[in-house]
Amino acid sequence: MKIVELILDPTDEQSGIEAISVVETPAIEENFIALNKHEVLLKEVDKEKRILMGAALVPNKQIYRRNEKTDEDYYIFFSEDTVRKASELYFQKSNHQNATLEHSEKLKGTTIVESWIVENSKTDKSALYGMDLPKGTWMVSMKIEDDALYEKAKSGEVKGFSIEGYFADKYEMSNESLEDLEERFTLEELKELLSKQELESYSDYPDSVSNNAKRGIELNKAVGNKCATQVGKVRAQQLANGEPVSEKTIKRMFSYLSRAEVYYDKGDKESCGYISYLLWGGKSAKTWAESKLNQIERKDLSSMVIDTDFAIIDDRLAYATEDKAKEMAKDLGIEGVHEHEYEGKTWFMVGETHALSKK
Repeated sequence: MKIVELILDPTDEQSGIEAISVVETPAIEENFIALNKHEVLLKEVDKEKRILMGAALVPNKQIYRRNEKTDEDYYIFFSEDTVRKASELYFQKSNHQNATLEHSEKLKGTTIVESWIVENSKTDKSALYGMDLPKGTWMVSMKIEDDALYEKAKSGEVKGFSIEGYFADKYEMSNESLEDLEERFTLEELKELLSKQELESYSDYPDSVSNNAKRGIELNKAVGNKCATQVGKVRAQQLANGEPVSEKTIKRMFSYLSRAEVYYDKGDKESCGYISYLLWGGKSAKTWAESKLNQIERKDLSSMVIDTDFAIIDDRLAYATEDKAKEMAKDLGIEGVHEHEYEGKTWFMVGETHALSKK
């Protein structure tokens, strides 16, 4: 049976998780827990907390799917890197209050009040509640205001979380024709030019990227400049000259080079697949673009202000007031709160220290 890796498409603004759904049968086969059922393990618990804690996404977990149009059965999975990036984008897009019931009914009065990535299965806080989840799992705690929904969770009528969002099929992305690839990237380039935005640019790519572009220009001249669109030729000149490229351009470089790699045949140096790949900087450019995007994303996503009440600091949820952080700490069964100075404001985070581990 076919196994498909789903990834975030850096060129698609819709890519990512739109909502977390509360469902009877979670596809990841991991149930959440209602924290009131574990009061014996917590300190100073004297009321129901209305919090559900569980895994939102488990890395490398094969999930069965069926294409009703083709009658094809297959499995999908998400890498550890994709899980982390998806969790960060979820908050960047301020989706922490987006929730549904069984992927159909929109829920009100739900908020993700805690979010973290499991770094160690044995010492992670989730282990305190009997969960045994692999490194890289995205964990969330959801505050429930709706009485009926919380009763469904306590009774076991709904058992876990399931994500809703847009991801790209890594295999399908790699099978787009070279002509379609170049046409689409030409349109994206034109959209950026027409937007007239001032974008931060980067020129710290290695010399091998420039040398690949120069080699591509030479080979293209030898075949009458028949390969690549005008955008590809301009990109080659830009890289050959060591000129800076914007973040959006880096995303297009990585996306194009990831998809077009299938046409890169070292044995046929006159083919447009080989030449076009070099014009975009070749494999060195793909490696640099991926590393640069990870660097930018970690900087942008690991810490951000979501709104006046919430912020993400080093991949952890922070609150605007100490009282709110203390309330969440009590609900989650975690001792104390601590402070962070970020963007000229003091934020408060659950836990006496920044480490999120079991007692």
